[in-house]
Amino acid sequence: MSSVAVLTPESFAEHRSGLGDQETRGGVSEDEAYIPTYLEAFPPLPEKGAPGDKSGEPVGAWSKIRPIKSSVITQVFHVPLEERRYKDNSQFGEGEEAKVCLDIMQKTGAHIELSLAKDQGLSIMVTGKLDSVMKARKEIVARLQTQASATVTIPKEHHRFVIGKNGEKLQELELKTATKINIPRPEDPSNQIKITGTKEGIEKARHEILLISAEQEKVAHNRRPQDTTGGGQARLHALIPVEETVLAIVGRGITEAVATGGAGGINDEGLCIPNPPTLFPLPPHPTIFSDSRAADGDKRAVERINLEKVFHPFIAGAYNKVVQEIMQETGARINIPPPSINKDEIFITGEKEPVAQAGARIRRIYEEKKRKTTTISVEVKKSQHKYIIGPKGNTLQEILDMTGVSVEMPSLESSSETIILRGEPDKLGPALTQVYAKAKSVMVAEVTAPAWLHRFIIGKKGQNIGRITQQLPKVHIEFTDGDEKITLEGPTEEVEIAQSQIQDIINDLLSRMDYTEITIEQKFHRHLIGKNGTNINRIKEQYKVSVRIPPDNEKSHQIRIEGEPQGVQLAKKELLEMAVRMENERTKDLIIEQRFHRSIIGQKGEKIKEVRDKFPEVIINFPDPAQKSDIVQLRGPKNEVEKCGKFLQKVIADLIENSYSVSVPIFKQFHKNIIGKGGANIKKIREETNTKIDLPTENSNSEVILITGKKANCEAARDRILSIQRELANIKEVDVLIPAKLHNSLIGAKGRLVRSLMEECGGVHIHFPSEGSGSDKVTIRGPVEEVEKARKQLLQLAEEKQINNCTVELHAKPEYHKFLIGRGGGNIRKVRDRTGARIIFPTADDRDQELITIVGKEEAIKQAHKELEILIKNLDNVIEDLMIVDPKYHRHFVARRGQVLREIAEEYGGVTVSFPRTGVQSDRVMLKGAKDCVEAAKRRIQEIIGDLEAQVTLECVIPQRFHRAVMGLKGSKVQQITRDYDVQIKFPERDENQGLDLHPQENGDLNSDLREAEPVPRKCDVIFISGRKEKCEAAREALLALVPVTVDLEVPFDLHRYIIGQKGSGIRKMMEEYEVNIAVPPPEQQSDVIKITGLTGNLERARAGILERVRDLQAEQEDRALRGFKLTISVDPKYHPKIIGRKGAVISQIRKDHDVNVQFPDKGDENQDMITITGYERNAESAKDAIMKIVADLEEMVSEDINLDHRVHARIIGGRGKAIRKIMEEFKVDIRFPPPGSDDPNRVTVTGLPENVDNAIDHLLNLEEEYMMAIVESETMAAYMKPPSRVEEEPRGSTKGFVVRDAPWNAPGNKAPDMSSAEEFPMFGTVVAPKQASAWGPKKF
Repeated sequence: MSSVAVLTPESFAEHRSGLGDQETRGGVSEDEAYIPTYLEAFPPLPEKGAPGDKSGEPVGAWSKIRPIKSSVITQVFHVPLEERRYKDNSQFGEGEEAKVCLDIMQKTGAHIELSLAKDQGLSIMVTGKLDSVMKARKEIVARLQTQASATVTIPKEHHRFVIGKNGEKLQELELKTATKINIPRPEDPSNQIKITGTKEGIEKARHEILLISAEQEKVAHNRRPQDTTGGGQARLHALIPVEETVLAIVGRGITEAVATGGAGGINDEGLCIPNPPTLFPLPPHPTIFSDSRAADGDKRAVERINLEKVFHPFIAGAYNKVVQEIMQETGARINIPPPSINKDEIFITGEKEPVAQAGARIRRIYEEKKRKTTTISVEVKKSQHKYIIGPKGNTLQEILDMTGVSVEMPSLESSSETIILRGEPDKLGPALTQVYAKAKSVMVAEVTAPAWLHRFIIGKKGQNIGRITQQLPKVHIEFTDGDEKITLEGPTEEVEIAQSQIQDIINDLLSRMDYTEITIEQKFHRHLIGKNGTNINRIKEQYKVSVRIPPDNEKSHQIRIEGEPQGVQLAKKELLEMAVRMENERTKDLIIEQRFHRSIIGQKGEKIKEVRDKFPEVIINFPDPAQKSDIVQLRGPKNEVEKCGKFLQKVIADLIENSYSVSVPIFKQFHKNIIGKGGANIKKIREETNTKIDLPTENSNSEVILITGKKANCEAARDRILSIQRELANIKEVDVLIPAKLHNSLIGAKGRLVRSLMEECGGVHIHFPSEGSGSDKVTIRGPVEEVEKARKQLLQLAEEKQINNCTVELHAKPEYHKFLIGRGGGNIRKVRDRTGARIIFPTADDRDQELITIVGKEEAIKQAHKELEILIKNLDNVIEDLMIVDPKYHRHFVARRGQVLREIAEEYGGVTVSFPRTGVQSDRVMLKGAKDCVEAAKRRIQEIIGDLEAQVTLECVIPQRFHRAVMGLKGSKVQQITRDYDVQIKFPERDENQGLDLHPQENGDLNSDLREAEPVPRKCDVIFISGRKEKCEAAREALLALVPVTVDLEVPFDLHRYIIGQKGSGIRKMMEEYEVNIAVPPPEQQSDVIKITGLTGNLERARAGILERVRDLQAEQEDRALRGFKLTISVDPKYHPKIIGRKGAVISQIRKDHDVNVQFPDKGDENQDMITITGYERNAESAKDAIMKIVADLEEMVSEDINLDHRVHARIIGGRGKAIRKIMEEFKVDIRFPPPGSDDPNRVTVTGLPENVDNAIDHLLNLEEEYMMAIVESETMAAYMKPPSRVEEEPRGSTKGFVVRDAPWNAPGNKAPDMSSAEEFPMFGTVVAPKQASAWGPKKF
């Protein structure tokens, strides 16, 4: 893959201007204006300096040529399948190749596109600056083509010299050879250095490393002392032989191991490529360096020979045949520097005698070639040099093998076009013939196309050009930005085919493509593009055009549109219209609280999308949430912005209205009833009141339910929730009038005072009105007795606040609080009754858990404060006491991890009760704590012992099938009975083989097995209750009350399916609401009896609910009969579409207004004129009148046809029919346009009342006249915008040919050379007699 020289028009002009001293004069042709001299037209080549003289630079006219400037270029090249590193075609475009290309693009700044050829090779198109393209190409070769690796072995002590100071030498070597060199670490005993890269780079790196090692060997040898034991013989310098193994061979799909003998100048194909002809001055004879000191039988040697670089190819031979033959015959190793390294030294290593033999052979070859060979120089265009070199130098080796002639090429960096052929005279002719044949094997052609058309020629992702390169992989196609020329390079036949195909693409594009440029201020560009490119993408898709909007950093106002002529004009018009609208648009800021932003935007932006769809011309920008800003910006046409602003204000008002909230305190035990089974109750309240209802979590101590929504809806939901609570319990609600100024003092700091009052009165709810409302009404809600008690205390407290009220605080340890309060509040109630003061203890949420507040009259709080201080002081007096407890009761106190003892400690000021350890036979129990607490704890322990002594166990017989219902969810019902009656309840084990002889109780009568003991009750039906006898009997009654019973209810059979509901939803809802089971008999029984099973209290509620549902169903049946009235009217079928209206709008409105069903006849019906109206008789009659009125209006309508030019139809209709709908609504007419392909495309039909039709026609004709002027103007402009037709070029006149002044043949005594003469122009390879020097100068051989 070779690079291609790129010449832009600007650089070509500068290049050309350097060839002459004078510029062409304006207004006169170049031939007539100035005739150049011979030296100006054909400047002489620079003189060749002495070998090795690098300072000599070309002089004369050639030095005036300016370097070609870098420009944006496009290169397309091919990677064969066998050289691809990644061959997984299943993920083409998504695999490693795409990732590598993306990485290279980021590193180099070039743009890369990949496509797959038919032969599974890779076509790569690279675009960018010349330097970027070259770097990218180098990276692609390194990363997308397979690499080789090799190892070289040198002494371990030489590795540091390869690395250099701070690794500089190693970095320089890697950069110079484009390889990766891995040197083993110092602790690694290996002496092998691994080289990875291209084979050419590996050869360069290997040669440099060997040179470094040889130099170090020489230095070490010179430092050695003379050995006197060698018998006069010299010690030979030993050099460790180099073994190189190529580990990976490029792209063959197999693994090969190739061992080479260290010969220099071997490239990827095993070829030796000569170096550029830059020579150094040499001594008359080659200088041979050899070290000849011997000792200890060391016969190894190293020999270094300096021979001119130009003779290295003859020493190596074609494909290294000669040097390999010498190495095989002598056994020595020969290292010839690669062509890319400009060094003359050849190293020979091995035993002394083979080294000497190899050196002699090399010198003989050198002397022979120096004596017999001569040179000729030829000029070949620089762009054709690569074809003479061939892939990896293969062509040069081929010429050397066939003719024995070495071809010396100038370096790629040099601007010289001179090629030197070195060989025997009789072989130079055939070699030159081959050089010319190889140079002309590839042709370069150019195709001209407008620069803006290039990307269309290339196609999307290079599809068009990729198709050509896949068919013709040897053709290289190059595009240059800003240049109209496309360069093609490759084999002649393939280039001609590619040139023809590209020309066909160009002709096709020119016939149907156009472009234009418009000027729009840059500040509008981002609005033209739209959010995420929505606007510009829509225009591109709609008009099939390409629109290039310059980036912001270009500061350009020019927008370029390319595509089909009609689409270009339409896109231009729309963009200009958008720009005009944006110039006339305005911006408005709305102040919207940030808390409402998310609600306006909606989930995933659904709500704001609806607003934007409603006002598509308005751009709505919300601030970033992190900015904490309330400003929402609207931008667009003035009228639309105002409408959108009003709409958003209305939305905000609705949000504010719907954000009203109210708190409803509901007793915790009733929360589950408000939720209902599966959330049925709360869901129904939410749906019917359109509110949001939040209940506290199950683990929370809060009883407040929060309702959010509109105020009226919140109050309705609150009333429904309160009504559920009133139904479930004996709840009373009373209102107390207390002056609003006293409310804060009654509530207390952080609600402590009112909270203590609610707790003291059995958990009633006291609700104060919101602050600032001015209301005096305080609501108390709870059980009847507790509400009355709370009312009295609240009024008393309010009276005290009005007269005189004081507050005192004192502190006590939190563990004392329960003892101070006493069981059921007994202790604290005594203090309050004696003093009249209110004592408030802290709640679990208060920060200061030791603070006790006393509120009341001054005298009362002093007395209460004194009594509490005495109690607290007594509690601080810790004592130890002893009591006797029978060991048989110990287990009861320490069971369940000492639960009873923990309860005693909590209740009696943290007193510690210690029972003897298990296994110790003792009845002594120790108590430690405050004196009063210890005494109270002792009394409580005696009470418990008394209960244990009086404990009995009763049996309660309940059939096992009812046990689950009696226990309740997770045993909640039984646990409640256990706490209420202080008893223990034990259920029997479940009997899996129980019979089915027991039947449910019917009509509320319990079976005798529940009241009277069975003679032999089954073990699985007996429940044991332990505790005091009176409490056990009460608990048994409570258990029996939980046994479900069954009652029968008669409901007419024809209503059963309505009670069941769709898929059982109706009956399921009633069962959840009333917590009963309802069994409806199967249809085949035709029975009216429905069975209801549940608790007695629930049965009555369920019975009343079902009977109410029956009454509602019967009322619905009667109403259904009334609604079944039918009325038929006859209407001409031609009026039916008008009665139905657009998308059924008219008939839907009639149905809605009159609450009827209107049925039109089906297509196959006999009576096509009959319309059936079903509903209440009165409504059906009114609907009939409405339809007949429409018919009467339609009979008065007329239809008229007018001719409107079909070119204006689209404009009259407008986008999505908006314009025509507006006209029809304004004039109250119907307008029909002809369908596509109509015989008369200009005919438009207008239908309506005569006066409206005339007005609408006048309006349409005015619009036609207005639009036609614009259409004619645009068509005229389009005609001017068309590219001019190509005019046949006039045949050129006769030319004089190329004329120069002061030519050599015009000098006195000289004549023009005879081109037919064999002497003037001899054939290569023929012997020609010497001739006198001519004007052409001496011949060079």
